[in-house]
Amino acid sequence: MKLAKSMRLKAAFAITAATAIVVTGSMTAKTPSVTAASTATTRTKNVILFVGDGMGNAARNAIRLATVGEKGKLAMDDMPYAGLVHTSSTSAVTDSAAAATAYASGVKTYNGAIGMDANKKSVKTIMEYAKQAGMSTGVVTTSQVTDATGAAFGAHVEDRSAQSDIAQQFLTKSKVDVLLGGGEDFWYPAGNPGAFPDEPAEDPSEKSKGTRGNLVDKAKQLGYTYVTNKTDLQKAKGNKLLGLFANEEMFQQREEGGGDIYNPVVTLPDMTKKAIDTLSKNKKGFFLMVEEEAIDEMAHENNAALTIKAGQQLDKAVQVAKDFAKKNPDTLVLVLADHETGGLSIEPVDAEDESGDAISKEDGPFTIAGSKEKFVVDWTTSGHTAVDIPVTAMGKNANLFTGMYENTEVFTKLMKALGLSIK
Repeated sequence: MKLAKSMRLKAAFAITAATAIVVTGSMTAKTPSVTAASTATTRTKNVILFVGDGMGNAARNAIRLATVGEKGKLAMDDMPYAGLVHTSSTSAVTDSAAAATAYASGVKTYNGAIGMDANKKSVKTIMEYAKQAGMSTGVVTTSQVTDATGAAFGAHVEDRSAQSDIAQQFLTKSKVDVLLGGGEDFWYPAGNPGAFPDEPAEDPSEKSKGTRGNLVDKAKQLGYTYVTNKTDLQKAKGNKLLGLFANEEMFQQREEGGGDIYNPVVTLPDMTKKAIDTLSKNKKGFFLMVEEEAIDEMAHENNAALTIKAGQQLDKAVQVAKDFAKKNPDTLVLVLADHETGGLSIEPVDAEDESGDAISKEDGPFTIAGSKEKFVVDWTTSGHTAVDIPVTAMGKNANLFTGMYENTEVFTKLMKALGLSIK
């Protein structure tokens, strides 16, 4: 049976109920000012910011259709407020580093910059402001904890590749309390493998390559509990936690057709729960950034099946945060992306493939949950695009995030929600 006309329209234009809120909100929303931070109705105590790396609106719809069907709602979509974010850096098409710096520090910058403005001047991050206000901070990701998105919230380097420098700054400068993800290779010097062996069979290119000495030992000296597996993570106590669960990313992304794998040894929902449990001990509140990196990485390889699978794990992590927020109503939960990857579109199974059999060959078909209908995913690129991305929000001061605005305004709105001002 062919897709109904209404389904074709939804698939082609990727319009969701959340987007409808966006259109309405964009007509009335005002851009808040950081200097007006004290005008927030009441201060948000806790912020949980989710970044689905590379997750544009069409990707969210593909995840939704495959998970809960045409009429269902993902946890990330079932929120009362929504907006649209422009994603450009100083270039039209951003990378994750510049995008995360915009969110974390409120400045447009060049691709590759971490916590630096366009003139390579260090800019203070929202996690640093939060820490200064007595809050706890955390980074959770399925990528290296020192990769671009997490790095931009707690480090300042001119080039995102300086991951050992980023790790050192996490410990000694921004003093992030919880760090959970991959990237052990950048915490140990060359020739000194940690819990994960150098040159593993699944990817012989991975091996210890740290440039700042043994940073795991440094973390332990600074009071961090260090864990490398799920069992020890669950048992870990204390207020400072470092968990590294892979040499580099917590999945394997290879050349197209080379056998991509998404199977983190600790799931994003489990890492998110542990981070929240640890950070919420602070009565002054916390700021947590949670990233699902594999959405982007699998989209780069035009692997729709694993793009969707990673998105489903992100959604489960969002539900963990929503459950916490329901019990702690002074919490703000946001879900957005840094940019879109792959030029993904959703099409009927019988649609004519106008893009040929090269990198943009159609993926699928995928079953629409709860029905006999199917859809396919088509790709236009293996890179990033400049389309706007959706943001959904719930909790304390979530109403600030309606409308259509630049990515730098996410920082402004977060500062206002937290009652913080630039110093």
